[in-house]
Amino acid sequence: MTYAQQLREYFSLFSNNENAIHMKRYMRDQYEFFGVKTPERRGILKSFLLENGLPHDDAFNEAIVELWEMPERELQIVAINLIDLKIKKKELSTAFLPVIEQLITTKSWWDTVDHIATKHVGILFQNEPALIENVGRSWRNSDDIWLRRTMILFQQKYKTNTNQELLADIITENLGSSEFFINKAIGWSLREYAKTNPIWVKEFVAQTTLSNLSKREALKHIK
Repeated sequence: MTYAQQLREYFSLFSNNENAIHMKRYMRDQYEFFGVKTPERRGILKSFLLENGLPHDDAFNEAIVELWEMPERELQIVAINLIDLKIKKKELSTAFLPVIEQLITTKSWWDTVDHIATKHVGILFQNEPALIENVGRSWRNSDDIWLRRTMILFQQKYKTNTNQELLADIITENLGSSEFFINKAIGWSLREYAKTNPIWVKEFVAQTTLSNLSKREALKHIK
């Protein structure tokens, strides 16, 4: 039995059909669920890791991809949590980016993509800035909205280290989009950066033809 299969079997012991119905409905019936809510999911994973640890380095990528291919949405979130632990231990190299791209572009929804963008891609790009051009350029030009959303959001945690010119360029590339998740991301990225530099955000919004959604989100907390 693989690591991912063991994890799935362990989580199945805590299934809750009533919760699963509500969780599936909340996610627009796109995914199946065990019905394990967030606090319980964290506790279950912690117990599993105490017994089994993380996947071995040579099997880590395989375990993440296998979890991603499983039907229950909790297992995609668990895969992300395992990546979080590798990031925290500074054991995740840029060689993992092809897997990250696969995770962004499959079973794509805000609950996984936004975490990957800000917590995984953001850190890897910060550690290796050349990747912003070498990898990020193709993502910016992609037809996949989730790769483009990732590039809009990856600087979310950078605060004073935010590259304003890059942020402006990426937003400008996506102006005129009718895609909700792109316009929402534009507004969210500006709203977050406004906590660090509200004057820049105000000026950028005033000079840029943003969608109503993006503009509303960007100025949400600026007095």
